[in-house]
Amino acid sequence: MQKTCPMDKNSKIYIAGHRGLVGSAIWNNLLQRGFTNLVGRSHKDLDLLDGVAVREFFDREKPDAVVLAAAHVGGIMANLQYRADFIWQNLQIQQNIIGESFRHGVRKLLFLGSTCIYPREAPQPMREDCLLTSPLEYTNEPYAIAKIAGLKMCESFNIQYGTNYIAVMPTNLYGPNDNFHLENSHVLPAMIRKIHLAKCLREKDWDAVRKDLTLRPVSIPAYRAGNGCVADGASSEEDILAVLAHYGITPDAVTLWGTGKPMREFLWSEEMADASVHVLLNVDFKDISSLCTTDADGKAKMNADGITEIRNCHINVGTGKEISIREVAEKVMLETGYTGELRWDASKPDGTLRKLTDVTRLHNLGWHHKIEIDEGIHRLYRWYLKGVSERR
Repeated sequence: MQKTCPMDKNSKIYIAGHRGLVGSAIWNNLLQRGFTNLVGRSHKDLDLLDGVAVREFFDREKPDAVVLAAAHVGGIMANLQYRADFIWQNLQIQQNIIGESFRHGVRKLLFLGSTCIYPREAPQPMREDCLLTSPLEYTNEPYAIAKIAGLKMCESFNIQYGTNYIAVMPTNLYGPNDNFHLENSHVLPAMIRKIHLAKCLREKDWDAVRKDLTLRPVSIPAYRAGNGCVADGASSEEDILAVLAHYGITPDAVTLWGTGKPMREFLWSEEMADASVHVLLNVDFKDISSLCTTDADGKAKMNADGITEIRNCHINVGTGKEISIREVAEKVMLETGYTGELRWDASKPDGTLRKLTDVTRLHNLGWHHKIEIDEGIHRLYRWYLKGVSERR
């Protein structure tokens, strides 16, 4: 595929969220390709919720391209408990970054969304054109609506102003720099940490438990005060056991949310980064819009009013393969060597039962995944152990 984006190795690329799971991987991927004029700011240095601060940043830096990988994200529990935060913060971040990108004439923008934008009962695998065809999954509806708004902003600016903003919708991601918070992380990293800690408790390896909790202290938000509400490396064994038990982590068993029956698709974050950079450098909006506005015979699609509709121009990014949550948990147990019992709390929500993406469009644009789930789990657990062991 010929390069169509007017960018070269000296182009200044701003990566919003450059320290996150995907943002850090995109940063490294660009560096490996020879793009060294990269710009990133931590939350401490730039609050993306602050419109004035974002405008001043764009005034100073004047980036040629923008990758919007910053987002307020979390798992089912976080999405249920903090619904307002998920819709408000993500809408605000997108409004500020996309708006200032337009104001400053950014040549290319890549917006990262999520496959949770699709309806709960979407036909499987989910094609891009099933967006907005039926109700969303309730548990992550606010986050999904924010991401739909973001991709529609990109689409609408392109249609009205001729900009070149591309939206990619990744499936469930996991990889280096993942969030392993027991409450707010996604399913696979939380599962790895839970089972790892249960293994350490089962083997009475308190040194390993304390190293883990020193790096990532665990608390029970429902507790008002008193012993046992926070567990870190200096806590007593009694307090550590109490807090971990709250999250279903014991020497004899690990309890996970739901039934384990939902099917999920998982993509290694560094492969998501490679797909994203591939799209950033090689795909323009006109390439996608031409696919969305013609039928199989190459004829323009028109609605009842004779208007050619340009919609669903985003790109699914995934593997096109699915596996049950239960099977993933069993693979993690095998990888970690945990020999206790795996239990399921069916009183907790499962979320959407299937979320398999149709990646035909991505394949036609020249990108395919390589890392399968077994290798990915092995890589992530090794990465996690290295981080814990290096903690001083």
